[in-house]
Amino acid sequence: MTNLIITIALCVLVAIAYAAAALIQARHAHLTIRELVHIPVLWLALALNGIGAALHVTSLGFGPLSLIQPLGVLTLVIAVPFAASAAKRKVSRLELSGMTYTVIGLTGLALLITTPGTTRTLASGELVALVLATIVFVGAFGFLGRRPGASSLYEAAAGGVAYSVCSALCQTVVVSVRETGAGVLLRPIMIFGVVAIVVFAIAATVLTQRSYRHGLAAPLAMTNLVNPASATAIGVLLLGEHLGTTPFQMVIAAGCAVVAGWGVAQLARARDADARHEVPAADRETVRAAR
Repeated sequence: MTNLIITIALCVLVAIAYAAAALIQARHAHLTIRELVHIPVLWLALALNGIGAALHVTSLGFGPLSLIQPLGVLTLVIAVPFAASAAKRKVSRLELSGMTYTVIGLTGLALLITTPGTTRTLASGELVALVLATIVFVGAFGFLGRRPGASSLYEAAAGGVAYSVCSALCQTVVVSVRETGAGVLLRPIMIFGVVAIVVFAIAATVLTQRSYRHGLAAPLAMTNLVNPASATAIGVLLLGEHLGTTPFQMVIAAGCAVVAGWGVAQLARARDADARHEVPAADRETVRAAR
């Protein structure tokens, strides 16, 4: 019982850290990278993300992944009210509906699609192939997201994939060091992997930062959907893991994915609705002058 309480408490702290970091990033999502590095509070957001990651790793020592992974959706549950409160408004009905659908879908996926944890690492060829494939995917979706009028969900998806690949590469590096010793870090493939981790971590941060420029909820939901999905795909395709589900459960999981996708769509609609109701400052001044 004590471990269960500690696990839940840590997961709540993780969600709060990630949600607070996302809210800070969302407030400055309109700025360029050069402008962002000069804003002290953004470094606080990066620190909160680091603290969240550390607490997540710690929680794995007290509870099963089958419990911890579903609790990850608390980030969305906390972030949406945080964003509404910061804007001094109530959570809209559309936001509440989208958040509910997304949480139900993600929780269902996390409970149904589970892979037994293994300590297998990526082989050299697999590591290189994964990095190259990620560069292509992240680059393509990042480019699509930068087009005028494009949906910010492209960048949110790219950021989610970059985060999950960082996790896979980190696992390979950590396990290799634990089994072989720190000297393994001097091998060219390990150096390549560490550099890739740094690059993808930066890319994921920048992409998610940009994805918040039109609102927080929908991009955050997309990242929370893509991250575990791509991590599961990496585990099955490259790390020899197996989906711990029956064909019937896979069908249910597909339904959960549809529900989660519908939730993301609802959150995107809520974001667009808010944007339509916002009156630019220049227009407000014009109205005041006319009066």
